[in-house]
Amino acid sequence: MTDGKEMFPLVNEEGVVVGCATRAYCHSGAKPLHPVVHLHIFNSNGELYLQKRAMHKDIQPGKWDTAVGGHVDYGEDVVSALFREAREELGVVDFKPSLCFRYVFESAIEKELVNSFMTCYDGSPTPDLDEVTEGRFWGIDDIRGNIGKGVFTPNFEAEFERLQPFINDLPKMK
Repeated sequence: MTDGKEMFPLVNEEGVVVGCATRAYCHSGAKPLHPVVHLHIFNSNGELYLQKRAMHKDIQPGKWDTAVGGHVDYGEDVVSALFREAREELGVVDFKPSLCFRYVFESAIEKELVNSFMTCYDGSPTPDLDEVTEGRFWGIDDIRGNIGKGVFTPNFEAEFERLQPFINDLPKMK
């Protein structure tokens, strides 16, 4: 934070920091590229943990979404942000993340460099109920059967498609 304003790093498409800006500016429609982290949490049964967004959220209220997602703060590296967000959102602290892929996501108001990770975790996540209404592990076939039905956020559905090669390798990760 600078002067009470939340600051985000601005990055190029390779993730190199090229500046900084306030959260408000990054979400103003100006669309400077800023980094975020996502964590896909699988258990040893191959199920994927999802969170249900709170109804008071501005974007996609009441829809199921990626287990963990959040912004990288200015001066913070991507992995540190990932651990901070996992702790804040789900109380998950002991995990080994693997970077799956990185991509640019653009909405009507912002442009993000998404750093998408996965991990295997057999603990019991404890969702922050101020942010989400619930969380649970889903079977992969249950997720596939609900794609396109308005159950999940469009962002999650798009990222789930990108995860397919990693999901297919899950038996090798056990």
